[in-house]
Amino acid sequence: MRNWPLFRLRVTTPRLELRLPSLDDLDELADRGAEGVHDPDFMPFTTPWTDADPAERARGVVRFHFGTWAGWSPEKWSCLFVVVFEGQVIGMQELSGTDFAVTREVASGSWLGRRFQGRGLGTEMRAAVLHLAFDGLGARHACSGAFFDNRASLAVSRKLGYRDDGVQIHSRRGEATELRRLRLSRDDWSTPAGFEIHDLEPCLPLFGAAGASAR
Repeated sequence: MRNWPLFRLRVTTPRLELRLPSLDDLDELADRGAEGVHDPDFMPFTTPWTDADPAERARGVVRFHFGTWAGWSPEKWSCLFVVVFEGQVIGMQELSGTDFAVTREVASGSWLGRRFQGRGLGTEMRAAVLHLAFDGLGARHACSGAFFDNRASLAVSRKLGYRDDGVQIHSRRGEATELRRLRLSRDDWSTPAGFEIHDLEPCLPLFGAAGASAR
């Protein structure tokens, strides 16, 4: 698509490909959402979209992506990648920025279908967007956050070198719950072997990163 080069952008790792979804990819991602993302007794998200029934979860995934595409601007963007493993869409990895041209700061979020968890794929897909942020877009910092009892997400952040960056209190299912903020500096980042960014150059103005260059 000549006027929206983001659909050609890809990040590849030894096991994964991250790309903006085609309609077929989005349909498959919606199926992963319907199948389940976490134990129903636990809520890892600040927006509890997974509390809906399976059909509504699937539709919500589609609506969320359409709305994000429509709202994209260089001043405020959210890049929602589908994650492909062994030919299957297995989850979603987000990289977002606000006033990125000035702040050079990004944030991330993700989810992974339950049957694909426990294989290190969550760490690999986060590392993929950190590679894009630091080596492709020229970010200085990457932020993340997780509820205090979301051990899997916090473990990914620790493994990748994030440091504590304070706490926030959120309402989670009607109860005040501590969310731990984390921050990773470009100086603390080393790209793993076998990670590559494809077709980034024409996308840079859309990220507010026209002065950056992929490495």
